[in-house]
Amino acid sequence: PAAPRMSVATFAELKTPLPLPYDEAADANAAVDRARAEARRKGKRLIIDLGGNWCPDCRILAGTMALPELDRFMKAHFVTVMVDVGRFDRNLQIPARYGITSRLPGVPALMVIDPKTDRLLNPDNFSALSSARKMSPQALADWIAGWAA
Repeated sequence: PAAPRMSVATFAELKTPLPLPYDEAADANAAVDRARAEARRKGKRLIIDLGGNWCPDCRILAGTMALPELDRFMKAHFVTVMVDVGRFDRNLQIPARYGITSRLPGVPALMVIDPKTDRLLNPDNFSALSSARKMSPQALADWIAGWAA
């Protein structure tokens, strides 16, 4: 499916303050397990968004995903779970579960998972949005749409 046409052309148009999307106190293992079960039940792909509230690119991505047009698209095609990785020192068992055992190259890192097989579908570009600030809102939406089933 094609990405929705974004209502903003630049990140300067996003509502501020930008969201703090990651619950630093969440049980990441339980959250991922619940999200995977929901994705499997609904026949959607799972997106595990790894990041930290300190990260401007993570907050820009979260603000973009919160726009009504992209939020609707995301909910139609994915179940998304946000996982706080601190400063690359927390919840690293989540990417390790999918074979990513080296240091994350950057955040946000969006892991697209097939919930039926629990397989990472994008092992070569899960950190493609780690420089979200250098992209446009439409480019972010297009990247996400490229993973919709």
